[in-house]
Amino acid sequence: MPLKPAVREDRQYRPLGVVAVGAAVLFAVVALWVVRAPGRLLPGDAGLHHWSVGHRPDVAAALARAITDTATGVVPYALVVLAGLFAGRTRRRRVTAAVGLALCLAVGQALRFGAMKLIARPRPDAVYWAADASRWSFPSGHATTAAMTAGLLIAALYLRGSPVPRSSVVLIAAWAATVGLTRIYLGVHWFTDVVGGWLFATAWLALAACAFLRLTGRRPAAR
Repeated sequence: MPLKPAVREDRQYRPLGVVAVGAAVLFAVVALWVVRAPGRLLPGDAGLHHWSVGHRPDVAAALARAITDTATGVVPYALVVLAGLFAGRTRRRRVTAAVGLALCLAVGQALRFGAMKLIARPRPDAVYWAADASRWSFPSGHATTAAMTAGLLIAALYLRGSPVPRSSVVLIAAWAATVGLTRIYLGVHWFTDVVGGWLFATAWLALAACAFLRLTGRRPAAR
């Protein structure tokens, strides 16, 4: 009898665990496919790359660069710190949330960099680039960072405890998705680099959320 409550408690976190494991497995499958594929290209990579290069007027490229720059450097950290300060209702909780969200983003970026270096997938030919890029290609750093930042921003909204407008969640998610697509459009990443970044971010955020809920004793919200 004493074991039943613990079992029920574990089941509350099972969806997060399923998401974390599922996204991690899919990421590993795509990564292995990339490593073993001829020319390191998967179906759709070359076609979407060539379409982007052939449909890239100067105005559209400038807009894509402006969007892609919102997911690099200090910008993502500034966003999650501000979100953390918003999430807490006391000074201590605001500081804790801001530090926690920034740390989650930093660790996620470090893990992503390690995966990128290990897989070492070459980028598309630099002659087609419409933005600066460096290092390896898979998974996309901008796509991963934007997705992690978006997830942390949405989490901060729910941590606040106030009703969260669905439009806010949609706009934040749309921004992250758009950042990822700009990397393909600017010719610096393959399509599967961006997909890999989204999968990596999903796995990391689900794992971090599960750890947070367990450490704090909170229950996953039905929302």
